[in-house]
Amino acid sequence: MTSVDARLSTPAKVPSSVYIVLLFGIAAVSMAAIFISFAQREGIPSAVIASGRLGISALLLTPFALRKHIPDLRRLTGRDLLLAVISGVVLAIHFLTWITSLEYTSVLISTVFVTTGPLWVALLEVIFLRARFGILVWLGLFVALVGGITIGLAGSSGDVNGTNPALGGGLALAGAVAVAIYFVIGRNLRAKLPLLPYIWLVYSCTAVALVVYTLLSGETFTGYSATGYFWVVVLALFPQLIGHTSFNYALRYVSATYVSIITQAEPVGSAIAAIILFSQIPTGMQVVGSVAILIGVMLSSYGQSLAPSKPKV
Repeated sequence: MTSVDARLSTPAKVPSSVYIVLLFGIAAVSMAAIFISFAQREGIPSAVIASGRLGISALLLTPFALRKHIPDLRRLTGRDLLLAVISGVVLAIHFLTWITSLEYTSVLISTVFVTTGPLWVALLEVIFLRARFGILVWLGLFVALVGGITIGLAGSSGDVNGTNPALGGGLALAGAVAVAIYFVIGRNLRAKLPLLPYIWLVYSCTAVALVVYTLLSGETFTGYSATGYFWVVVLALFPQLIGHTSFNYALRYVSATYVSIITQAEPVGSAIAAIILFSQIPTGMQVVGSVAILIGVMLSSYGQSLAPSKPKV
């Protein structure tokens, strides 16, 4: 096997349980947009949903993070803590813009656009970190751009696409850019901490940022239906904790590129669920454009894995 092939392939004798965990992880994250939509239909504002999702997740992780990792956290410098705060704010922007996008456009368009994060990571590294990538990355960017244009030309088909598809798509793209910035600036901090305390620290900063924004925007955390609160809790438990934890578990056995490509199934699962639950049936051009974007992201992700070691932030 060549070194290129090894970047994408999984190691020999990967436990079958890893693939089962990945399957459950994809199913969990695919339902995120659905749970958000249910909560929004109960009248819960997007900022409150985002705050609840991250706040509950951070609280549930607290005893596990502090039980064994206080020494790791104490070793962090002031610069590290500043990076954590900045990462948390940027991640808050990601969740806020993406969740809000579901108020205006369909689940398919929202999830396809927000999962273009790897494309924006590549662009950020080229522009700011002087990274150099091969033809696959640029081909992926081009294919994704064609897919985005195709979706734009598809137009609207009434309520199926939401009240303002252009605004919703723009917000989802903003969420993708934000999560790309989060990955780039958080790379050094992640290298200094084990996974659990890193996630807890960043999620906590994100939750605080979202709560502050929610309060400043005049929203309240009380007065909603029990059903609405139920969907927020489910959102925190399944997509946020179970879904993302499953992917991190799989990284112990398979490559990051493999996981990145596999997770592109998320928009597919979300779209199927939206068709069944909300009758959000996409047009032919939207399907073609979405497939093109997903292929572009996979090409770019694979291309990035073939590049030399990435520059440090």
